[in-house]
Amino acid sequence: MIKVVLAEDQEMLRQAMVQLISMNDDIEIVFDSADGKKAWDFIKTNQPDVAILDIEMPGLTGLEVLGKIREADISTKVIIVTTFKRPGYFERAVANNVDAYVLKERSVEELVHTIHTVMEGKKEYSQSLMTTFFSEKNPLTPSEQLILKEIGNGYSSKEIADKLYLSDGTVRNYTSAAIDKLEAENRFDAWKIAESKGWII
Repeated sequence: MIKVVLAEDQEMLRQAMVQLISMNDDIEIVFDSADGKKAWDFIKTNQPDVAILDIEMPGLTGLEVLGKIREADISTKVIIVTTFKRPGYFERAVANNVDAYVLKERSVEELVHTIHTVMEGKKEYSQSLMTTFFSEKNPLTPSEQLILKEIGNGYSSKEIADKLYLSDGTVRNYTSAAIDKLEAENRFDAWKIAESKGWII
């Protein structure tokens, strides 16, 4: 019996997935939650065979849960199921050795096939995400990502400089570099572009 944890914050979708996946004789949903932290707490204690994770959830995101599973060296296979075709999210998931990264638009029958695929030790990535990933690599350095994140939080260059213990000039240089790389009109536009592609940590 394949023991599965399902973390998805949309209640109706999660319940439907639980019912449909449970119709398979060799799969048991041992825990489901709308909260990433609750899912992680269960996973680290019980170490199920597979964790199916949404990305954006309260508590912890699916990517954060994936990172914790890898850090703890738990053998649980991880399937990220998302509506987001953001190359940055996919890049981070692959960097953390995700077992499968697929889109929610697929049928539950296909998801069940993915569960069996990862249990066989194979990887499965959405073809459309692969295409986007290889055509749009994140051009931003970690420092530029951090500056843009703070811009998105509404901070001025001086406030960011004070917060990160940098000079105002350094912050402005990082901001200018990010604007140039993203071909943005201004600092806020640069943040918006990077955020939409999942390029901000």
